[in-house]
Amino acid sequence: MKSWASNAILGASRRESLLRAALAIVVLGAVFWVLPIRRAGEGGHHGAAPALDPFEKAGVVEFKEGQQAPAFTLGTLDGGRASLADHRDKLVVLNFWATWCGPCALEMPSLEALWQRYRERGLVVVAVSVDRGSPRGLLEPYVRNLKLTFPILLDPDSKTSDRWRVTALPATFLVRPGGEATGMVVGAREWDSAEMRALVEHLLRGRHGHR
Repeated sequence: MKSWASNAILGASRRESLLRAALAIVVLGAVFWVLPIRRAGEGGHHGAAPALDPFEKAGVVEFKEGQQAPAFTLGTLDGGRASLADHRDKLVVLNFWATWCGPCALEMPSLEALWQRYRERGLVVVAVSVDRGSPRGLLEPYVRNLKLTFPILLDPDSKTSDRWRVTALPATFLVRPGGEATGMVVGAREWDSAEMRALVEHLLRGRHGHR
């Protein structure tokens, strides 16, 4: 079974901090996705040790094909409204986070780096804050200090995160063009790592085959 799980280049000390944070996530419960996951080695040769695929190398749990992601429409930090469907033609990296979550802050720079690297090729990072009440006096300085430019959505009552079965932070989902949920990660990751970029390249190559 697949394992659960600043700048573009993290220094050695920051890598160590990232690993420690991933192991020390404040777990509010287990994180369950209601959709089935693909087991390692499915479809491989009988008796042969399965080679790691891009999902496994990146530490991302892969879902079985054909699973539609829960839809949502939320307020944005700039006072507008946005929905997952707005990015139906893109590969979406959907990140649930909060200002009080240390591992969330740790991985934000690498999410920004991933967004900057691939935004022109059809990837969008969408970060959903689950801070209670969505206090702009707290959120705006946070976003400004980390120099985040990707879309920030607000889930002040956690109804959307509940629909996505999020009970630990950070939790990040990969959604293919067309709205198919393809994988998830729990805990901080270096999103601009070579392994994660290889997975993104893999998903972008297949984006035109999914509606």
